[in-house]
Amino acid sequence: MDIQMKRGLLDVCVLAAIRSAPSYGYRIIKDMSPFVPISESTLYPILRRLEAAELLTVVTAEHNGRLRKYYSITGKGLDRIESFKSDWKEIVAIYHFVMKDTDKNGKEGDVEDGKNE
Repeated sequence: MDIQMKRGLLDVCVLAAIRSAPSYGYRIIKDMSPFVPISESTLYPILRRLEAAELLTVVTAEHNGRLRKYYSITGKGLDRIESFKSDWKEIVAIYHFVMKDTDKNGKEGDVEDGKNE
């Protein structure tokens, strides 16, 4: 996958992971892992980039005697998720166009599932 596309997808995934409630690094990784594998070395630069873009905010709080950073989505971050949803419709349409195939009878079908439309 193109690195720029993957980067954009991971940014939105991180925002989605904190959409409903503030969270911290380990929890974000755990929440994302069933859908998208992500390591600490990948996550923390994303969090810094999203903070710099004002898509999330960071608050440091004590937890069990240690300081922990909690990340919260901003209105701008929520807008980014909505923008992604809109963009995704276009990406899906492009995907379907690219995956189109013509079978020997001249009928268009989807290569992925082998079904004719």
